[in-house]
Amino acid sequence: MNLISKFLNRTDFTDYDDFAKNIKVTVPENFNFARDVVDEYARLCPEKRALVWCNSAGDEKVITFGELSALANRTVRFLQASGIERGDYVMSMLNRRWEYWVLVVACCKLGAVLIPATHLLTPKDIAYRCNSAGVKMLVATSEADVIEHIGHALDKCDTLRECVYTTPVEGFRCFEQSIMQFPDDDPDIDRPDPRGNMLCYFTSGTTGMPKMVQHDFEYPIGFVFNAYFWQAVVDDGLHFTAAETGWAKCSWGKIYGQWIAGSAVFAYDYHGRFTPTDLLPLIAKYGINTFCVPPTIYRFLVKEDLSRYDFSSLSHCTTAGEALNAEIFKQFQDATGHKIYEGFGQTESCVILANFRFMEPVSGCSGKPCPLYDIVLVDDEENPVPDGCEGEIAIRLRPHQIGLVSNYKDDPERTAAARGGKFYHTGDLAKRDKNGMYWFVGRKDDIIKSSGYRIGPFEVESALMEHPSVLECAITGAPDPVRGTVVKATIVLAKGYTPGDELKKELQNYVKQATAPYKYPRIIEFVDEMPKTISGKIRRVEIREKDSK
Repeated sequence: MNLISKFLNRTDFTDYDDFAKNIKVTVPENFNFARDVVDEYARLCPEKRALVWCNSAGDEKVITFGELSALANRTVRFLQASGIERGDYVMSMLNRRWEYWVLVVACCKLGAVLIPATHLLTPKDIAYRCNSAGVKMLVATSEADVIEHIGHALDKCDTLRECVYTTPVEGFRCFEQSIMQFPDDDPDIDRPDPRGNMLCYFTSGTTGMPKMVQHDFEYPIGFVFNAYFWQAVVDDGLHFTAAETGWAKCSWGKIYGQWIAGSAVFAYDYHGRFTPTDLLPLIAKYGINTFCVPPTIYRFLVKEDLSRYDFSSLSHCTTAGEALNAEIFKQFQDATGHKIYEGFGQTESCVILANFRFMEPVSGCSGKPCPLYDIVLVDDEENPVPDGCEGEIAIRLRPHQIGLVSNYKDDPERTAAARGGKFYHTGDLAKRDKNGMYWFVGRKDDIIKSSGYRIGPFEVESALMEHPSVLECAITGAPDPVRGTVVKATIVLAKGYTPGDELKKELQNYVKQATAPYKYPRIIEFVDEMPKTISGKIRRVEIREKDSK
């Protein structure tokens, strides 16, 4: 069983047009995800799986909704006993530990604001986040480097009262040991205001200092569109999204919409350097039905011999996080028989554009608008642009908009800019074709202006990705005394290829043949690895800054 009917009028749409015209969303009065989803499953079907967890050491844990509800109740009482009240900020650095899902539900029930943060934060990052948000409690995985970084940050965290770890650490309380000292019955507290703050995400900082993106308690409802209509999760099935709990992609694919739609979520907790192929045996071992990983992982997977692995349990594959190159789509389909359904969105939103389950996915295309949002492509004056023209992806604001940033913490000016006008501006550019499909161009900040031309990096990157020597690439503008700016390609080579002038010339000619000749990279730099955010996104801004010095 699932709870979709509590939120949607129907799910049996024949095609996208039927979906877009006839879908209606119901927001239950005073909605609270912990009570109306987790506790409701615990009441109706307590043995239904919520989480299937394993780690690289061979440990496994399956948590049912009945068990999850009880653990969350214990955690609420532990938080209260620790002085955490409604509206207080609690930060997690739990990587992919099972405790994260318990903490999310508990904070939601109590009304504490959870800040999911990556376990990769440096001491400076930790202190910045704690002080910016006024964090009172930090719950963290007890990996050695995490303990070390927190230790160096603690005396700089002015509001932090306590740090709790997942296993015993000298001088600190252990999360599981601590919560098990409290009873598991319902704490019977008033529901938080559904328009109050539930989650606070720090953005990944691809173009500047991280922003504090806050979402209210109705935010989880929007993820039904992610889970059911885009990822096509299966009731009583198992869904895997490759995301650490510190990023919004976890909300997209590892909890809210998946549980509402009745699917359990799969979490793989590993230590050390991540190898994408480690995921492949787990698909057959655990019977994963639906699979969502970023293009970066697909790029690595298609370089492997995928015929060695069993994909028979899979029914649907998706991707988001960056635009997917058409060549990767083709190679993955050829190797596995599965098409990849791309989606697009932000930390501030649910899925905005997608190749939905009843659509034929188009390689390299972001798909069509999610009916949750009224999408318009606009120019710099907020005028709609015609089909075939480049415009910024904007969301026409409604009086009550589910699944969109409610505010930026302590930043009324940014909040007013995002929610106080006619449109919410994504800062991403796209083109719409005559069939209503949207094609990603790039971030507004990443567009290259060279010799009078406007060049989107994604098209050039897609052309380069078709060449077998290219594992990863980033297209940026580099200063030039004659043209002002020229196209530059920063490239990580695949195994077996050696950098050199001959390969540079070959790649330049390849791009000239694959796209308009003026877009070819006049500069090519081979590197061992890309500069990336801690969420794994390429930091083109860092490449540009280095080249401008």
